[in-house]
Order: sequence, then structure tokens, then C-alpha cells
Amino acid sequence: ALVFSVLTHFWACNPGTPWWRKRELATDICYWFFVPVITRVVRIGLLVLGAGVVFNIHGADELIAFYDNGHGPLSELPLWAQGMLFLILSDFILYWSHRMFHGGGFWKYHAIHHSSEDLDWISAARFHPVNLFLGTVAVDVILLMAGISPNVMIWVGPFTTFHSAFVHANLNWTLGPLKYVIATPVFHRWHHTSVEEGGETNFAGTFPLWDILFGTFRMPEGELPANYGTDDPEFPGQIAGQLAYPFQK
Repeated sequence: ALVFSVLTHFWACNPGTPWWRKRELATDICYWFFVPVITRVVRIGLLVLGAGVVFNIHGADELIAFYDNGHGPLSELPLWAQGMLFLILSDFILYWSHRMFHGGGFWKYHAIHHSSEDLDWISAARFHPVNLFLGTVAVDVILLMAGISPNVMIWVGPFTTFHSAFVHANLNWTLGPLKYVIATPVFHRWHHTSVEEGGETNFAGTFPLWDILFGTFRMPEGELPANYGTDDPEFPGQIAGQLAYPFQK
């Protein structure tokens, strides 16, 4: 919060009200506490279930030994290599998962993430549980069950948390030529605009390479996105209403 407050003061993409005076601030704060708790519980539960069903491993000691340092060929790689493999594979899978959530019956769940009209770093945690379960949680479980050591989370976790807040931050940064290497605030803010402005582009969470390869990259030269949110004028602003929103559609 402190870092982005200072940076936004000097390099705001959309000058105006600071994040701590935004509409629906209480909603975003609730998501920041709610999301980590629910994802942690579900992730652990699915890992335990997966070990029992797929590998026939039961009991606390056996489960701890199985997951402690990973298993199989992937666990033999250096930890830094496992971490890079985790980042690349998860981002590739999440790119396609993200595109899935922008179509058909999945959009009503992902619309919660796009509902913030005052997009800023604190908007990063605004996700419906269904979106989380079929997105990041499912990918984490698949890769950890494949053998990657959970120890990669020691540095992958802080990086992904900070980077997610960074790309949602109200900053006019494109990082020059690095915009083709890593997702930046302007890159991701274009994704949060309307479909007419380019909202169906820039699906990658970390590496824009996927958007470049699959024709969904958008970074207009000399332009900055301005408007955010969904096309539903009656979209609920409180967390309870947002969690119920997909089931009312």
C-alpha cells in the first residue's frame, strides 16, 4: 500500500482519487483477507484428496513426506529451475483458463474481477471462489501433484502476489522494451477496459509472450486506458452481492 501510494503520486495512469478513497474500498479489503484463506484451505484439501485418489497415499506422516520436497523427476531439478518451470507452466495454463473465463457461462464468475471501476493495486484480489478454484488453485494443485516441490512457493508466492498488485496498480508504466517480456500496469489495464477498447486482449498474467504468440497482444503506442468495469449498470458493489451475482444470472 505504501509503495504504490508513493509511485501513483508521481506516475498515475488515471489521475484522480487516491486508492484509499476509492468506491468499494471495503469490498476490496474483504477480498484481500477472504481470498488467501479460502484458497489455502481448498488447495491443501485438493492436494490431500489428490494424493489419496491418484497415489493411494493416506495419513499425515505419509502425506507430509510425499509433498515435503516434491516427488519424481521434477523434484530432482534445482529449486530455482523448479520455480521457473512452475512460473512458465502455470502462466501458460492460466492464459487459456483466463480466455475460457471470458466466454460462455464462465464470464459471470470472472465479471467480479472486472467489476472495479476504480482499478488500482487493491483490486487485484477481487475474485469469485469459482474463478479461483478453476484457475490458480487448480493449476497449483496440478503442478504440485506432478512433482514440483512446494518449497518453490517460498519465493514464487511473494513474487506472484506483488506482481499481481503491480499490474493492477494505477501506474502509466510500460517498461519500454520489457513490455514484451513481463506484464506491466498499462498492459493489464488495457485488459480491464471495455471490449470495444480492447478488453478481450492481454490475457497473460506474467508473460506477454502468450498474447504475442496467440494474437491477443494490445499496447497502442502513445495511448493509455481510461475506463474500467463491466457493462452491467446494476452490478453489486458489496462482496455478498458479488459472490451471489453469478447464481442470479
